[in-house]
Amino acid sequence: MALTLEEIAEEAGVSRSTVSRVLNNGPHVSARARERVLAVTQRLNFHPNAAARNLAAGRTRSIGLVIPVAVSSLFTDPYFPLLIQGITSACNTHDYSVMLWLADIEQERQIINKITRSGMVDGVIVASALMDDPVVQALLEDHIPFVQVGRHPTDERVSYVDVDNYNCAKELVGYLLRLGYRRIATIAGPANMIAGHDRRLGYQDALRARGLVPDPALIVEGDFLEDGGYVAMQQLLARARQPGSGGLPGAVFVASDAMALGALRALREAGLRVPADLGLAGYDDMPFAARTDPPLTTVRQPIQRAGVVAAETLFDLIENPHTPPRRIILPTELVVRASTDFGG
Repeated sequence: MALTLEEIAEEAGVSRSTVSRVLNNGPHVSARARERVLAVTQRLNFHPNAAARNLAAGRTRSIGLVIPVAVSSLFTDPYFPLLIQGITSACNTHDYSVMLWLADIEQERQIINKITRSGMVDGVIVASALMDDPVVQALLEDHIPFVQVGRHPTDERVSYVDVDNYNCAKELVGYLLRLGYRRIATIAGPANMIAGHDRRLGYQDALRARGLVPDPALIVEGDFLEDGGYVAMQQLLARARQPGSGGLPGAVFVASDAMALGALRALREAGLRVPADLGLAGYDDMPFAARTDPPLTTVRQPIQRAGVVAAETLFDLIENPHTPPRRIILPTELVVRASTDFGG
């Protein structure tokens, strides 16, 4: 049975309020009384209930992690496990726990109500940011501290951690153009996701910077998942077989490594070789990118680090709620491998 403050007070020969002040490191306690209370707690192996102390202070020391995707996507997209590892690592370091909420579009209203009315968390991280996410608007309206992984396209009140998806995609496509590729296709991310939108725009502007007009026939939208990349590449190959299409593109920029893996599978099934028949580049630099056949040219973004920084930024916002929003852009790196070895 757990000890009560009254029992400790009786053992130490002090009042209950004195015990409470000692356990909460409060002032106005004599050195002798403090020593007697601590001696009793040590002898009886007493540990204060951390949850009760946090609630009394108006804190739960828990944060919510909202991933607005279906449950199946969490286990098929390699991005999310890395992000979650970073977030949980920071939570462990700072003595926070994390509560995971998954929600597709139909479930978002229910998730919003749980977050804003339950009082179960001190703050929230929103991952996989959508262009117009009702969770974000609800958090703003209810003044709940939160950080978004991915920039917000319009609202300057939102704190976020991101990479420069637009310029990274523009740099990679510019690199393909400098190699000599001309007809460059893309398997883009979902248009309703900020990262998908920014990477597609970077692709288009890289072409325009070289005086090339983006061809809608060379743009197929995927879902950031391997099977989506497989289907999208099949669509591109079907279009290339149409009369007057111009044939195969010279290279394909794929907006995630997971989709690039699916695209490679579709190309192998079609009897096409990378990079002999066409070049292929991805985005993320997932651990498998260096082991594909051929190894994949890609943009390395620090996914796990983004999770750590998002969590640490949220902890700071919880402790300092009246400070300005944080907008943190993490560095990236273009990683060149054999999948874009231009043959002329």
